[in-house]
Amino acid sequence: MSFMAEKILYELICLLWHKTKNMQTPHLPTFIGTHITKRKESLFHADIQAFSAALQAEIADKSVLVIGGAGTIGSSFIKALLPFRPARLWVVDINENALTELVRDLRSTADMYIPTDFKSYPVNFGESVFEKILAAAGNFDIVAHFAAHKHVRSEKDIFAIEAMLENNVFRTYRLLEMLTKSPPKHFFCVSTDKAANPVNVMGASKKLMEETVMAFAPLFPVTTARFANVAFSNGSLLAGFVERMAKRQPLAAPSDIKRYFVSPTESGQLCLIACVLGKTGEIFYPKLPKNSQKTFSEIADAFVKEAGYQSCICKTEIAAKEKAAIWQEKDKNYPVYYFASDTSGEKEEEEFFTAVEKINENTFQALGFISPQTFPTFAEIQSKLAQIKVLFLHENVEKTDIIAAFKAILPYFGHIETGKNLDEKM
Repeated sequence: MSFMAEKILYELICLLWHKTKNMQTPHLPTFIGTHITKRKESLFHADIQAFSAALQAEIADKSVLVIGGAGTIGSSFIKALLPFRPARLWVVDINENALTELVRDLRSTADMYIPTDFKSYPVNFGESVFEKILAAAGNFDIVAHFAAHKHVRSEKDIFAIEAMLENNVFRTYRLLEMLTKSPPKHFFCVSTDKAANPVNVMGASKKLMEETVMAFAPLFPVTTARFANVAFSNGSLLAGFVERMAKRQPLAAPSDIKRYFVSPTESGQLCLIACVLGKTGEIFYPKLPKNSQKTFSEIADAFVKEAGYQSCICKTEIAAKEKAAIWQEKDKNYPVYYFASDTSGEKEEEEFFTAVEKINENTFQALGFISPQTFPTFAEIQSKLAQIKVLFLHENVEKTDIIAAFKAILPYFGHIETGKNLDEKM
């Protein structure tokens, strides 16, 4: 999918859901290219072209299972995959509405190849019916796993943490166990840059997930990828900018947090290359210069400008909401509220790898990868998972107990705790 096609749904939401036909809204595909990534074409375009024959050889006429395929990254992976003409594509996602829209999107796109054996299942990959689906399928050549809790806000309390760990770690382990019955030729599980020297429970859960995946490397090829924020991905702060402006609400963003960004198309292509061309145990990442990181307030200002307004900086949330309540479109000063981050688990800047990891940046033009040095054993992983899981058997378990357990099993986990979480912010 081209940049010009990306995120057009958001503009339709603005026009149809919120009836703001007379209000200017940024053209988001262009905005992603010019204001956020600063790229007119995909970062990975050259690598996709250079390795096209290798991708074709591994994908054409093969069977593919995509878990969490209706989300931003999963659906972008599918759109990157289909031009290489797999024979079978089954997609699983717990979000029935998003899965339905994915099918409609694919079937409504000109020149989109869709295999005859194409099925979508609105089920949780942790349910027993999913195991029946796997058994009925027989074997998949490629399994790509995108289902995950991805927000730092998911560590707000013990209940949110348990749900996140169940999804990111324990279900992933059970999935890998299921796949040992009919091992795929390629297994990919998406990670995050927050897994490098994690400071939040979400990042720690993804680091533990990485180790869990690597334990299966002796049984079948496994790879993963850490990468930047995906611009305007579902549920992201930037996607929230669209919703806020469509509803004529103020934009709110931290002014001191810097992040790397890739487009939705780039996220799918990165994962495709990592999944299909990576060697077992490799962790991929985009080669982005440190000075390409942006603050959310910078992006908000550019977003407001692209919409035809200028930022009216309010000193408090209340002031911003009051300004928005009386704001008229003829007023070119749009209310925004910027603040210094004071919530738990937020780094000022992210990173893709640590000082002790062995990196390779010579194979691909725009991707690097971390080469495996050793693989965790099943005994080591089972011990770590047991230390976490046993805590939830106690009624009085607290967040501090989980953090302490993670610090014991992940040497580079340095949790940042402020006593506040993102649910307390606009």
